[in-house]
Amino acid sequence: MTKSDTPVYRLEDYKPTDYAISHTELDFSLHPTETIVKSKLSLSPRKNTKPGTPLVLVGDELKLLSVAINGHELASKDYSATPEKLEIHTPPSGNFIVQITTQINPKKNRQLMGLYLSNGVYCTQNEPQGFRRITYFYDRPDILSVFKTRIEADEKNEPVLLSNGNLLETGKLENGRHYAIWEDPHPKPCYLFALVGGALDHYDDSFTTMSGRKVKLGIYVEKGKRERAAYAMDSLKRAMRWDEEKFGREYDLDIFNIVAVSDFNMGAMENKGLNIFNDKYVLANPDTATDFDYAGIERVIAHEYFHNWTGDRITCRDWFQLCLKEGLTVYRDQEFSSDQRSRPVHRISDVRVLKIAQFPEDAGPLAHPVRPRQYREINNFYTTTVYEKGAEVVRMVHTMLGDELFRKGMDLYFQRHDGEACTIEDFIACFADVSGRDFSQFMLWYEQAGTPTVTVDSHYKDGVLTLDLTQTVPDTPGQSDKKPMVIPLSFGLLGKNGKDMPYQADNHIENNVIVLSEAKQTVHIRDLKEKPVLSLLRGFSAPINLKMEESDDDLAFRAHFDTDEVNRWESLNKLMGKALVNAIADRSNEKPAMPEKLQTLIEALLDDDTLEPAFRSLCLQLPSEIELARMIGHDVDPDRIYNVRQSFMKSLADHLKQKMLHVFDKMKTEGHYSPKAEPAGKRALKNTILGYLALAEATPLRAFEAYKKADNMTDRMGGLSVLVHLFNETNEAKEALSDFEKRYGNDPLVMDKWFSVQATVHGEKTLDHVKELMKHPLFSLDNPNRTRALIASFAASNQTGFNRVDGEGYKLLADIILTVDKENPQLAARLSTFTRSWKQLEPKRQSKLKEQLERILKAPKLSVDVSDIVSRTLG
Repeated sequence: MTKSDTPVYRLEDYKPTDYAISHTELDFSLHPTETIVKSKLSLSPRKNTKPGTPLVLVGDELKLLSVAINGHELASKDYSATPEKLEIHTPPSGNFIVQITTQINPKKNRQLMGLYLSNGVYCTQNEPQGFRRITYFYDRPDILSVFKTRIEADEKNEPVLLSNGNLLETGKLENGRHYAIWEDPHPKPCYLFALVGGALDHYDDSFTTMSGRKVKLGIYVEKGKRERAAYAMDSLKRAMRWDEEKFGREYDLDIFNIVAVSDFNMGAMENKGLNIFNDKYVLANPDTATDFDYAGIERVIAHEYFHNWTGDRITCRDWFQLCLKEGLTVYRDQEFSSDQRSRPVHRISDVRVLKIAQFPEDAGPLAHPVRPRQYREINNFYTTTVYEKGAEVVRMVHTMLGDELFRKGMDLYFQRHDGEACTIEDFIACFADVSGRDFSQFMLWYEQAGTPTVTVDSHYKDGVLTLDLTQTVPDTPGQSDKKPMVIPLSFGLLGKNGKDMPYQADNHIENNVIVLSEAKQTVHIRDLKEKPVLSLLRGFSAPINLKMEESDDDLAFRAHFDTDEVNRWESLNKLMGKALVNAIADRSNEKPAMPEKLQTLIEALLDDDTLEPAFRSLCLQLPSEIELARMIGHDVDPDRIYNVRQSFMKSLADHLKQKMLHVFDKMKTEGHYSPKAEPAGKRALKNTILGYLALAEATPLRAFEAYKKADNMTDRMGGLSVLVHLFNETNEAKEALSDFEKRYGNDPLVMDKWFSVQATVHGEKTLDHVKELMKHPLFSLDNPNRTRALIASFAASNQTGFNRVDGEGYKLLADIILTVDKENPQLAARLSTFTRSWKQLEPKRQSKLKEQLERILKAPKLSVDVSDIVSRTLG
């Protein structure tokens, strides 16, 4: 199939299959290059299926050995088969059983989809369309089947044999082989099927559910890494309890297993009862994992467990409904992390991800609705729009309904749709039914792409604050003339004393939320004793761009006094962004300083011990280079952005050096390392200040000392990052990098950090260093984690190095995409997305990047995954 004749799949074309598959029995005989898979499918025609309708199942690179119906092998004239399709021309009437035997090569499978080998361990990844690489099947999420799986393997090489559900039987066979039989009683789509076989250590525990059932828990890891699974197990047990308390969801099997593998395209996979993880989201101890890693493990472990109900028990009717499970489950893991840590700090972190990753996606050529209406390659829609913006849409439902009605809506969803493959309409209807609200206009959040802009004009007179609100939704690829959205705007009114003021609500206001639903809307807030300072979009209650005429004094007042910490941070971030953008535009000053009023405001926040250290750390972080590029929007010069941003940081460091030294000393933690929020916050603030002190002191000595004395990976990486990013040519930086490599050269996950920190060094020289690192014995494009650590870090995070004016950074990325695409199209497509903002660059860079995109698109045998991304990027 060529790029031009790849089919486009459309939401409106959905129709059920001709046959249902009620039961699936699988028998695997594992072998590195010749694994035999026998499937036994119990089929029945649907109500409207005409007798004799052909049965057409899909495959991918399959070798068919035999096919039978009801135990009788078919003659060649009765079916046709290719590696991609099996068609049985005239199946019998009524119910029947199809038996299919295929042969597959796990060792050769470097797509990492279907059944493959990872460091000698057999594992599977079937979402979204990997099961077709195992056997012929209806590989789509609306086919719910009960799975029973027998696995046979060499007992010495594969002593551990795992699959979904509960373990029924194990036994020994001749020739040193053994078997295990698993059964999952809950019907599920084939994308949730999982199998693991290998020599693995396991970390065992148990959990007693709210009804008193005891569930056996196991985390399986590579040999020698068992103890590093302890925090993942702790996170799992906390997630199980939280889901019972917050959503009433109890686990439903006798066993819950997790397996960590080193080769994985995604972060993790929620296969029913057998989650398979990228090991970076499982393995941790203080010497190998940072606080950020610990938080990521906690979040992803919870996310995949929460899928047991929002994804497994209730799944998607089709892949257009991907946000039904992913957006909802991201919302759930965000709420879990907020309850486990600091809610405002966690919310700010989520907002930063939106602004750095999702907003640019929404504003670029790859923009698409939360529920896309068409696709060529579904792998390319596992995006921040589906996940993070999808979570924001669920959050808006919660904001509008409040805790009680939202919980009732979720309870109804679980009650009404358990065991079904559903649509977004099914989900939203539950909230409409419990609240009596009309959600038809709200559905536009799932249908319209782009980030809405809300413009606010405010007037105060005689105790009444009048807000004139206007909303616009920008044109996006394939969509124009957008309709007004339903936008909940949480707000508060600050008096001169910095406290929230009472008011009389207008008709459009409920529970401190203005619901904007028209293109233009006026709101009156009455009975005010003085002119207030408006704090709008508290908690970032909607994923929008907010434009509000307000003075720098008002922003500074909110940054100092706002009782909503998210808006407090947001006000400061806006002030810093405005000052930076103005300085970037004013080329008469090569080394501009941060405005004095802004420095004074940051000093006050830094000095306020009533604020969490983690919050103060966030307040010290200037808008990123990516955020500034988005604010500027066109003719972006990455070098100018970097230089001005660094100049601002240097002036702030010089101004606050003594204050920072004082806080730096106070943030030292004592005793055993803990990844909990309070000590992690102290380390965050300390390491943020370390970077500023290095700028002020213009010497690597403090960072080198911090690196040498570190007793945990967070502080070690804090020192190393400052050394490498600010003093890359010094002996101290070189010595620290050499020491780090000697310490951790045998630990792939830690060495990923070593590669990444070097890939993100500012300047045009980094490109040549990245090329040298690609020759390192530990680097391989065959491993997704290592490729992401070096290549993705360089392309996504090194704005000056990647965007070299000669275009050589673009050429390197294009070369790598074309190389990776031959083995792993999904990874190559992910790398291609780093070019999405090419049109906002200044003309010379824009031309160079366009040239490389066109080169990629002209390449022979280009995968659909990459051609889809690149063609949409070019527009």
